[in-house]
Amino acid sequence: MPTLSDLVARHTALDEADLDWLHSLVSDWQLLADLSFADLILWAPLLGENGWIAIAQMRPTTGPTVYHDDIVGTVAAKGERHLIDTAWNERRICREGDPDWSTGVPVREETIPVRRAVVGGEARFLAVIQRSTNLSSARTPSRLELTYLQSASDLAQMVAEGRFPFSGDEPILVRSPRVGDGLLRLDRAGRVTYASPNALSAYRRLGLHADLVGAELGRVTAQLCYSDEPINEDLMIVASGRAAKETEVESGGTIVQLRAIPLIVGGGRIGALVLIRDVTELRRRERELMTKDATIREIHHRVKNNLQTVAALLRLQARRLQVPEGREALEEAVRRVGSIAIVHETLSHAPEEFVDFDEIADRVIAMAGEVSSAEVAVTPRRVGGFGVLPSLIATPLAMALTELLQNALQHGRPKRLEVVVEPGHDRLNLTVWDDGGGLPSGFDLESSTSLGLQIVRTLVVGELSGRLSIQPRLEGGTEVVMSIPLPPA
Repeated sequence: MPTLSDLVARHTALDEADLDWLHSLVSDWQLLADLSFADLILWAPLLGENGWIAIAQMRPTTGPTVYHDDIVGTVAAKGERHLIDTAWNERRICREGDPDWSTGVPVREETIPVRRAVVGGEARFLAVIQRSTNLSSARTPSRLELTYLQSASDLAQMVAEGRFPFSGDEPILVRSPRVGDGLLRLDRAGRVTYASPNALSAYRRLGLHADLVGAELGRVTAQLCYSDEPINEDLMIVASGRAAKETEVESGGTIVQLRAIPLIVGGGRIGALVLIRDVTELRRRERELMTKDATIREIHHRVKNNLQTVAALLRLQARRLQVPEGREALEEAVRRVGSIAIVHETLSHAPEEFVDFDEIADRVIAMAGEVSSAEVAVTPRRVGGFGVLPSLIATPLAMALTELLQNALQHGRPKRLEVVVEPGHDRLNLTVWDDGGGLPSGFDLESSTSLGLQIVRTLVVGELSGRLSIQPRLEGGTEVVMSIPLPPA
């Protein structure tokens, strides 16, 4: 399905500022759909204004939908939808007199012109919202439904006046409270005129024993949350409905999220809506995850320290050995332990079990160059980027890369040594090549007795389920090609 941005760019004359306003509107118009118990379709004028194209759609979570199929991308000729034409031409909200039965169910249609307020200039009309209400389950509305509908009417008027969405505000987050979570309606003085059952339950959990209706929400909330501590100004602003903001209040182990939507109609503030959501369990889980993340990072840090201690002990032991072969074997072990320690050190600073492997690869390459013999005057080079990899891939890949680089420097004595990375959508392709002495006659990876190559084969093929090939280069030297599957993003 094409995106709103694509449809606007291809089929309308709206500019970048207009598009930003529409994005802000559709990021928060679930609120209008839920309060209206209605489907919303956003229609923008086609180039030349000879028709309309549907660029966005929203279904209500509080009532039955009218449109089971997607409408986005549909084109309507001018005159085909007279309510849209009237709202656009007359710059006002229009409502159908009688329900429309063309879809088999009674539907009440209403259209709302979308206006963008322009600072220091004339306001622009950008589109029209078609609001369609399924009346098949119509019944005598309750107090809650009447409050919802009145609030929806106020919001629709704010859209037509260019006062909603709120100019300059950040897009509303997915985790913000929704209508069904809990709703309070305030008057101009910040007193509660209606409290939904869910909103009242949230305040009961905060410790409220009195009735909310008729109470000044800011004062009540402050009394629940503070004793001798200074009052949070953001809390008072949100709880009184004076600004479009969000905040959280905590009392008695309960955490409640508040979001205020000032209702400004006809140039004056007539009250506010306050959406409420109990986020106690959500915040508890987030704190548990933060604690676990900190514990995991500390474990990685201690593992790195332990590995460095092991490497230091091996290095001391190597210095005491008089047998060159034994000393060389211990030095190789030091390098292998060091490559694992690098991964754990990086993970100890990462918030998740993912690491920027470019940093690890560069350190492994530098380490290989530093410990190479003086006769080998070459600095390995990386071409391309690995990107972010999970630790389950990073650790064996770092060890395999260490072995390949060390093997090339010790046995090939090259003048050039490169690590070429080609990340794909679902595989990581890696080539390590050098221009050294090349492979011995009759070389076969399967039957090779080299410990380093056996380690590489075990890591790449056995642990990473990848493919590994080692072959001579046409220009001279050796080329090692690895292809490693990546987990789905």
